[in-house]
Amino acid sequence: MEKQILKLLDRTGPLVGGEVWGHIGGNGLLLWRTCHLSSAVVFGRVGTRYLRLDRRVPGFGRLSPSIFREFLTYRVLGLKGQEYEMEQKCRAVESHIEHVTGAKLDLAYRTVASLASHLASEISIGEHACFIIAGDIVYAMAHDVPRPERSTGKMVNGSDMDIVVIVPDDFPKGIMKRLDDAIFREKYRLLITPHVREEIDYVLKKTGTVRKQLRFDTFRHKLACKIMHEGTYLYGSEELFHEIKTMLRGSGVAGKLEAMEKEAKVFRREAEDYLLHENPQKILAESLSLFYPAEESEEFE
Repeated sequence: MEKQILKLLDRTGPLVGGEVWGHIGGNGLLLWRTCHLSSAVVFGRVGTRYLRLDRRVPGFGRLSPSIFREFLTYRVLGLKGQEYEMEQKCRAVESHIEHVTGAKLDLAYRTVASLASHLASEISIGEHACFIIAGDIVYAMAHDVPRPERSTGKMVNGSDMDIVVIVPDDFPKGIMKRLDDAIFREKYRLLITPHVREEIDYVLKKTGTVRKQLRFDTFRHKLACKIMHEGTYLYGSEELFHEIKTMLRGSGVAGKLEAMEKEAKVFRREAEDYLLHENPQKILAESLSLFYPAEESEEFE
């Protein structure tokens, strides 16, 4: 396999891991191992790593992108002597990621602004509800690699749009239900529209629920805090957005998440070392969760 990889890169110039896999095929883990163990292959890194929560990991913290997703989408592979071509390829990949991230952010904004306007005759959603965007988009790491959506199995265009919607405790129950229904309809429309095929994951909750989650005492509470902490303002009440951020700071969540991220970095180094040197058959049978991406979906169920 190594000879095939070197021959390919010599012929084509630098490629991202997913492009190499598309040419070479075979088992993804073995391809990743071969590339990393080869003294002739050099890597260019694009993007950043950030904390992700996973029940299967001791302490719940791991880094995103996963090892395989990082290889497929955010790692440029080349050969010694291709330094200039590597630099150009990295810039092209970065530019594409920025474009995808911007397009998804714009779609998320237009979607929530449109549904809020349709409910404006009942209550001003823009004044009373706060829409927060989280996930890949806030780290400028969105991708458009096709993947199956969990509930329908339909293929969607890469990263989903994670949206947290928060309303005050006195928000009318009936209007909250209509807001939930409106967001769900938009979620379904975006999924089934052939030229769109984008996925919104969302959760709608009151500030009272946020206060309970700030206890940071269960996996789901930690997950909710992590998503709100990383999230940035998308639409609606800026006053409520700042209130939520103040609550997060006052609870000490940031320091707790920082400690989890430090542990996640150690876990990542250990996982990569294990995947590089352990018997591949044992990994395939027991440990692929270290390699493949995990869905951070519980907050949006």
